[in-house]
Amino acid sequence: MVKLKKYNGFLKLFVIFLTLFFITSCSTKNYNLTKIEGMLLPVTEKAAETPAIESFIAPYRNHINRDLDSILAYCPETLDKSSGKWQTTIGNLMADVCVKRGNLVFKAREKKTIDLCLLNHGGIRAILPKGNVTSRTAFEIMPFENSMVVMALKGEQISEMTSYIIKAQKAQPLSGMTFTIAKDKTAKNILIQGKPLDLTAVYYVATNDYLANGGDSMSFFAKSVQKYDLNYKLRDVLIDYFKEVDTIPVPRDIRITEE
Repeated sequence: MVKLKKYNGFLKLFVIFLTLFFITSCSTKNYNLTKIEGMLLPVTEKAAETPAIESFIAPYRNHINRDLDSILAYCPETLDKSSGKWQTTIGNLMADVCVKRGNLVFKAREKKTIDLCLLNHGGIRAILPKGNVTSRTAFEIMPFENSMVVMALKGEQISEMTSYIIKAQKAQPLSGMTFTIAKDKTAKNILIQGKPLDLTAVYYVATNDYLANGGDSMSFFAKSVQKYDLNYKLRDVLIDYFKEVDTIPVPRDIRITEE
């Protein structure tokens, strides 16, 4: 006679073992990252060694270079942002151009007129060299994707603007406004389009979107009563102006004086 009790006990142990095995094998395993390894793979192939790639890229590169190097205007002398203490020829030119070209859009769209323009000294990234001026020149001067905006500021904020310019002690591109720095380092004789500053009036100030958002600590723009985005890149403003003129004028008028 077979002793079933012995086999039943063994069978129970076998079933328990299989159950535990399947539970542990099917459970979710957690993995932790312990090490990351990297390798620098230099690209050493030259255009001559990859003629297929070169032949594919060449037409596009030639087309871009042809557009960038086409002559748009002539500059009679080199304009440099380091050539003056409170104003420079290139800074005055850029601010003047923004007022002129910006008004074409602002007047048509909003039926209003830009009163003045303030840009930043650091935004000018290259000189405007003497000789032929091309689209490439505009890209070198203004390589960023900044667009022109118009901020509606009260006269009080215009006064803050003059204080900022004096404190910064840099030749910020300025157009449409003149003033005198008094001996106590405050602004006086502030004129907007040749008229005395009215602290209660609203003035339309052209600038770029970086400064309008408080860049370079120009916090007075944050107090604007209205903002108008012209969707007009400053680089395109320059290019359109270069196309418009034959010889670029050199603005030498004094906009900021000291006692």
